[in-house]
Amino acid sequence: MKNFVSQFINRRTELLKQRSIKELQNVWEKIFHSSMLVLLSASVLWISIFLYIAFYYTYIPNISHVRPVHLKFNACDEQKGVCSYPTAHVQLTKRHQLLMVGQPYKILMHLEMPESPTNIELGMFMVCAQLKDKTGDLISHSCRSAMLHYRSSLLITLKTLVQAPFLILGGYEEKQTLTLELFSEYEEDQNHPVTDIYIEVQSRFIHIYSASIHINAALSGLRYVMFTWPLLSAVLGISSNLIFIVFICAVSWWQLYGPKEDLRSLFFYGRLRSLATSDEESFFYKEDDDNDIINLNNEDSSSSSDNEYEDAEASKQISTLQSLQVVPEN
Repeated sequence: MKNFVSQFINRRTELLKQRSIKELQNVWEKIFHSSMLVLLSASVLWISIFLYIAFYYTYIPNISHVRPVHLKFNACDEQKGVCSYPTAHVQLTKRHQLLMVGQPYKILMHLEMPESPTNIELGMFMVCAQLKDKTGDLISHSCRSAMLHYRSSLLITLKTLVQAPFLILGGYEEKQTLTLELFSEYEEDQNHPVTDIYIEVQSRFIHIYSASIHINAALSGLRYVMFTWPLLSAVLGISSNLIFIVFICAVSWWQLYGPKEDLRSLFFYGRLRSLATSDEESFFYKEDDDNDIINLNNEDSSSSSDNEYEDAEASKQISTLQSLQVVPEN
């Protein structure tokens, strides 16, 4: 009895151990599969984000390039003032190319000018720009006219009175900033990229505080959408990358762990079978038609042979009657 009880207890303990081991194995397998799924999902997500960021910075150009313009001129020897037009050489880049090929750009020049009597009396003046490549070849040329905004003496007096505290403290200056659009839709040539800009202000009496060149990208289409609505574009782009990567992973898993038979071979085999059965049926139909034709020919030949036999019998009877000289009248 004691042996039976001890054996029973040992069996129960062994069963409990096996069950616990199996449950632990199942738990560890679930944890392993869950961790692998989380790791794979995180990897796919980060790959999608990285691909979108790489595409964004490759496809979207730099929106603005700003370069200062340092004007120079020839001073007069015998009298004060300027004896030549103010000119400047602006080097955009020391590399081979700065702007993106196929992207339209607006090239603007900002002039900061004082509201001096000389500038007011000057009126209109011309500003010309030349775009050249690294070898010094001229790519494009443009000239634009400009002048200070007109203000009446009454307006100037009222504005001076209102802004007098700021003028005294140095927080405001009597100046205007003019913006000249030198090139409205300039597109970079891949064979001759722009590296230098030459500026010439065609007036010897102009007063200028400072000047600068602004090159702004005129975005349109997908680039405009991606730059104007970055959050929406990021969500759509990352989602598209996720769908594409998941599809590639699913196809790869199907090729590695899916059924070994090729669906294309099955389809091809099924197609051949259908063609074979259709050809066989058409062959049987044709054979039946040929048998019908042969039967008809046999019937015609048998009927003709019967007629010939009857004619032969009739001719024999006539010959026997003639030999007996008993020829019946027709």
